[in-house]
Amino acid sequence: MTDPRRRVLVADDSALLRQWCRHALEPAGFEIEEALNGIEALEKALVSSFDLIIVDVNMPYMDGITFLQSLRRQPLPLGGTPTLVASTEGGPQDREAARQAGANFYLVKPLDEDVLRRHVAALTGAAA
Repeated sequence: MTDPRRRVLVADDSALLRQWCRHALEPAGFEIEEALNGIEALEKALVSSFDLIIVDVNMPYMDGITFLQSLRRQPLPLGGTPTLVASTEGGPQDREAARQAGANFYLVKPLDEDVLRRHVAALTGAAA
């Protein structure tokens, strides 16, 4: 029996980045769901379970930090869903804000496919 595909929610207002993540992760066996902003991501996470959420910091309506804070206030298992922040903001204060909000890991854009796949595999427990 094969392992079920790991489900990853990608929350980013950039269609290009969402498509790039899909291109990088689907061939590695991940099922990708997309959200345009933090509100949509939280709504999707409330109705469906994900093995990982990749979230941008700068998004309209609800930014990534506010999304992480809202997610971490949810009861388990939702509140404990692993998260990876992918942002153009790479300063120590940005990383610390994400860590304080509950991010498990932080990558700075532009992303490298191999690095992304390794981190996603590690955070979801999938074979790398």
